[in-house]
Amino acid sequence: MLFDIPTLLAVRVGIDVLIALAFWGLVRRYPGIGGPRWWSVASLVSIMGSVGLWLRGSVPDVFTYGIGNAALSVIPLLFWMGVRSYLQLPRPMGRVLVASFLALVLQLAFRWAWDLPQARQAGFALFTVGATLLALRDMVRADPLKRVPELQALKALTVVELLALVTFTAAVPIGGLALEQVVPATIFFFMLAGLLRAVLCGALVAYRLRVDGERARQDLQTREANSRALVDNLSAGVVVYRPNHTISSINTAARRFFGWSEGGANPALAEPTGPGWQMLREDGQPMRRHDMPFEHVLATGLPVNNVVVGVPVGDGDEVRWALCNGYPENDAQGALRHVVLTFIDITPLKTAQGEQKVLQAQLAQSQKMEALGTLAGGVAHDFNNILAAILGNADLARQDLARDAPARESLHEISTAARRGRELVRQILAFSRQQPAERTRVDVGAILTETCGLMRSAVPPHVQLLHECHPDTPAVLADATQLGQVLINLGTNAVHALEGRAGRVECRLDGLPGNDPRLPADVAAVCTKARVGAVRLRVSDNGCGMTEAVRNRIFEPFFTTKAVGRGTGLGLPVVLGIVQVHGGAIDVQSHPGQGTTFTLYFPAAPDGPPPPTPDPAAIPKTADPVTMTTCSPEEPETDRTETLSMADALPAEQPHILYLDDDDTLVFLVRRLLERRGYRVTAFTDQQQAVKAVGENPQGFHLLLTDYNMPGMSGLDVARAVLALSPSLPVAVASGYITDELQAEAKAAGVREVVFKTDAVEAFCEVVARLVKPD
Repeated sequence: MLFDIPTLLAVRVGIDVLIALAFWGLVRRYPGIGGPRWWSVASLVSIMGSVGLWLRGSVPDVFTYGIGNAALSVIPLLFWMGVRSYLQLPRPMGRVLVASFLALVLQLAFRWAWDLPQARQAGFALFTVGATLLALRDMVRADPLKRVPELQALKALTVVELLALVTFTAAVPIGGLALEQVVPATIFFFMLAGLLRAVLCGALVAYRLRVDGERARQDLQTREANSRALVDNLSAGVVVYRPNHTISSINTAARRFFGWSEGGANPALAEPTGPGWQMLREDGQPMRRHDMPFEHVLATGLPVNNVVVGVPVGDGDEVRWALCNGYPENDAQGALRHVVLTFIDITPLKTAQGEQKVLQAQLAQSQKMEALGTLAGGVAHDFNNILAAILGNADLARQDLARDAPARESLHEISTAARRGRELVRQILAFSRQQPAERTRVDVGAILTETCGLMRSAVPPHVQLLHECHPDTPAVLADATQLGQVLINLGTNAVHALEGRAGRVECRLDGLPGNDPRLPADVAAVCTKARVGAVRLRVSDNGCGMTEAVRNRIFEPFFTTKAVGRGTGLGLPVVLGIVQVHGGAIDVQSHPGQGTTFTLYFPAAPDGPPPPTPDPAAIPKTADPVTMTTCSPEEPETDRTETLSMADALPAEQPHILYLDDDDTLVFLVRRLLERRGYRVTAFTDQQQAVKAVGENPQGFHLLLTDYNMPGMSGLDVARAVLALSPSLPVAVASGYITDELQAEAKAAGVREVVFKTDAVEAFCEVVARLVKPD
């Protein structure tokens, strides 16, 4: 005999043991892959069948014929279940159990009940062929396009097994071969087929692993691509560093933040590395290396959160600010792989915060200036009354003295000191912007030339005073006197900055277009709206210069760096007040030892006729405009002797003047002044008494001269009440707070004239002389 059956069965048992162990190993290693578990069970059942055939004749037939043959019949069913499990198809467990039990019953019935070997062989063949066809059907459906070579090979092997099974089954009854000849060949063939099937099933498992691995790689690549796209499209910058300070990856926002190309790294040009970067603290100073986020994470292994850093870009002229966070990225063993830094660009926020600080500082300065201006204006009002009384009474006293009286010298000194005080009052009122201004179309170049001519005689010979006016400089709407005061104050400060040394003071005047980027924003907005240009006036010196601390305080009232008695600290605040009243702006550039330059910007006057100073829409239309009376800042020191010429100029009837002021000192003074000029004066310090006097005798007065700022009823209230009683009575109002609103209200109330109270009291006499003349 070519094949010894027991030997073949022993070899088959050994092969099945190896196959079962191999499949069980696959089950343990890859539990997610269906099939190996069923195939390992099929190998164990094959071992049972082989042992049953091997022990035939040595043990009861119930084991050898019943269990052995039934086990061999169930092997194809288990293979089919493994195929369905591998292909992730439903597994009919109930039908498999029923078929297995039926195979066992039939094998026992054909052994003991009828003892029909051919029936047993036919039943075994039917079970095997049926289960193999089911497995073949599922394999064909699973790969209709024949793309899986392993599955195609397994299908071909299955077809060969079917053909071999039919051949071996028909060899005895049809071919006439003896059973002892067919059985060894059948065992040997199916042993080799089973071994080859195990190899192909293992190949299917390997194929599944490859497919799953490829799918996992594709999923990983997809997730990585999605992650890269997500990170790359973030508005926050992300930079991944290696521990050696080189860059592993960087997104578009970070490239844009650092000013690099957004198209990716250029392999021919290395991008900057960490140590070459300069980072700034919030105060603008360079950040120490161990404080840098990357170095901190690298040294400590701990994350850093919300660190504000500045990064110079380009040539270093521009600084971009970011809110930086950093954290370490470790590998599975805990070693540092990367340092990840994120940057949120807060440059607009820092810019807005800087602008907000500037605006807050300007607001605080403006509020302080407004408070000081209000205080100064109130003090100036009261102080002005005192000075007026001093000057007036000193003048009256001089008139009462002989020319050679010794007291005249003392009175002269009293008047001189009072006039200095009055000039200080003028500066205070100019600072508090309560000084009246008549804005007309003026040539700034002519004012500059005239002012420099006046200053040249007072400037020391070792100081060069230069001025340059561009011929095309446009005119401005301004008060010429106030502009001259601005130039005098700036020129005086420039000369003082030379500290007695030889030097140069330069004044330059030119024009700028309305959209010039050098213009301050407020002036540029006014020029753009009015479609006009701007006038730029620069006053510079090469003197001692100023520190930043001094420069920040130069416009504070009463702040001065000069010695006691040499400055009041009001020169530059007055300049600022006048410039701002004219809609202009000031820029100051100064460094210690390098001199100072004041640059003044004014909107140019439009081509058409200038608008009136008061807003026409705010002033009711009346027949006669309200005039404002001022007098020269210096009074001549000549004696003011009382003569009869004034009385001769008076009407035949002695004019009767009604004077009202809450300050009894001024009431006494004005009464004496007017009475010396031949007027009859009725004076009151109470508003109701003055109104009552007019009501009792409406035609008995030729003029009402009243103060404006009084407790209770103001001068305008008194004027309205008096004019209601006597509409033809001329009324004049005196005030140290003359504004456009006051003039408009006075005009609306019917007041003939507004007298600026800062000037000498003699202005009252001039007003009286003019208003009492018959029309």
